[in-house]
Amino acid sequence: MVGVDGRGRTGHHAAMSALAQLRAATAPDHETVDAVFGGFDLADTAAYTRFLTAHALALPGVETVLADRPGLPPLRPRAQLLEADLTALKQPIPTPLAIAPPADAAAAFGMAYVIEGSRLGGGILAKRVPPWMPRAYLSATHQPGEWRAFGQALDEAAGDDPAWIASAIEAAKSVFALYGEAARG
Repeated sequence: MVGVDGRGRTGHHAAMSALAQLRAATAPDHETVDAVFGGFDLADTAAYTRFLTAHALALPGVETVLADRPGLPPLRPRAQLLEADLTALKQPIPTPLAIAPPADAAAAFGMAYVIEGSRLGGGILAKRVPPWMPRAYLSATHQPGEWRAFGQALDEAAGDDPAWIASAIEAAKSVFALYGEAARG
């Protein structure tokens, strides 16, 4: 999309919000991870357990490095819900994979984009889990307006700084890679 930004400049990204730029730049990474996780049959207890275990390898580490990060809007952690679901399935809680803390606010937003964005799909996936299986983790979707507020906070933090957006993209890609590694486990 070519447009004119608020300062009269033209360019490919000028009319795209930071959130839209992040989404577009990480779409291939997102599709790759979705394809890997899409191979789990959530109606099968063993496959669902592997699905949750893979998430437990990735999510808690990301939540830990983002905890109380200045500049980020409040995030509602889901690692405890994930652990509760695994415990209900009588599965051990794996040690999360290591991930480096964000280098700056942009990287923190990029990392948070992935885990907050996963809530969107979680609600849809929860419907594929039979009612007799635990699904607190997947059912922990956004509260009304929460995703929109996150996107607005991201856009405001980014301004029109291409270096900020590049840092956010790089960090988001690292989290998508972490989830991919966890799923292939």
